[in-house]
Amino acid sequence: MKVVIIGVGGVGTVVAHKCAQHPEVFSEIVLASRTLSKCEAVAKAIGKPNVSCDTVDADDVEQVVALFERHKPKMVINVALPYQDLTIMDACLRCGVNYLDTANYEPRDEAHFEYSWQWAYRERFEKAGLTAILGCGFDPGVSGVFTAYAAKHHFSEMHTLDIVDCNAGNHGKAFATNFNPEINIREITQRGRYYKDGKWISTEPLEYHMPLTYPNIGERESYILYHEELESLVLNYPSIRRARFWMTFGQEYLTHLRVIQNIGMARIDEVDYKGVKIVPLQFLKAVLPDPQDLGQNYHGETSIGCRIAGLDKEGKPLTYYIYNNCSHEEAFRETGMQAVSYTTGVPAMCGAMMFLTGKWATPGVHNVEEFDPDPFLAAVAANGLPWHEVMQPDLEVDRLDL
Repeated sequence: MKVVIIGVGGVGTVVAHKCAQHPEVFSEIVLASRTLSKCEAVAKAIGKPNVSCDTVDADDVEQVVALFERHKPKMVINVALPYQDLTIMDACLRCGVNYLDTANYEPRDEAHFEYSWQWAYRERFEKAGLTAILGCGFDPGVSGVFTAYAAKHHFSEMHTLDIVDCNAGNHGKAFATNFNPEINIREITQRGRYYKDGKWISTEPLEYHMPLTYPNIGERESYILYHEELESLVLNYPSIRRARFWMTFGQEYLTHLRVIQNIGMARIDEVDYKGVKIVPLQFLKAVLPDPQDLGQNYHGETSIGCRIAGLDKEGKPLTYYIYNNCSHEEAFRETGMQAVSYTTGVPAMCGAMMFLTGKWATPGVHNVEEFDPDPFLAAVAANGLPWHEVMQPDLEVDRLDL
């Protein structure tokens, strides 16, 4: 029941805290990162004897292999950068280690993400008798399990799926991202996509938007962008005719983002600065606030859920909303991190728990909606992310007819 956690940023810190709360499942926990001092700081804050630290460069397969050979874990929880998914998966195959991540692979030189690179590992993991669980954060992650739960318990056919993500918190900074700035800005500034009638339809970045109402928060302007869980969900639930992902952004955030793009600081290609090659977006990341440091002054909450329409088990029309709200203040009190890190870290721990307790232990490479949703959602609710269902709500999203 030994796990290695690669990455001790905001999400990794939450994963470590939550794993340490369950010694009956996670007998030993190894924190690994490029910077040993970061691991040691998290381990000290947890204060448990079964938490140890090590160093690794997750870009280097040989270093990850050496890490696994030293510690011989049952599973690795990958909360490093998406660029490093494949090197870690390669090391898993060489060392017989099971795998879990929270975001799909993305090449460094292109702001583009899809599951094809990781799905290509399916046969190798299955033949090795190893399980790889992809996208086990909140979105992707809980959003996919919410969809699976709806299909299992409420729908005979799901026709429309809208995943809605609102962060109504205030951290007091002029501009900051809630997770890795480099990954966040790459995600938001690329072209959007949504699924309709068997086809993917491309949009300009943040082209379509409308106000949506979130529980306990109220109305927030919400924008359509592409998110990776849509790709697997429309394959695993072929009755879905339309699938979209919505996220809220404040006007001040969007103004800063537009300026960053206009002055070239969102570029991901190298530029020459006095004989030194630098990537503008990576330099920007170095000067922006660290997402790990936002929690102390963060107020408000997040609200993430799925709004689904289709036919119920008796073939009658049904609209349905399943969601979670998470307080930034409560997340910080428990783990020292804000709610965006918390809502990703808790599901990652729960997914690892599902594997280690034999509930999600099918060899191969799987997206979360392929497993039984019930024990996972029970664990999520018991570990700080209670969820709620609303039957026959006004879904609002249908007012934007795309």
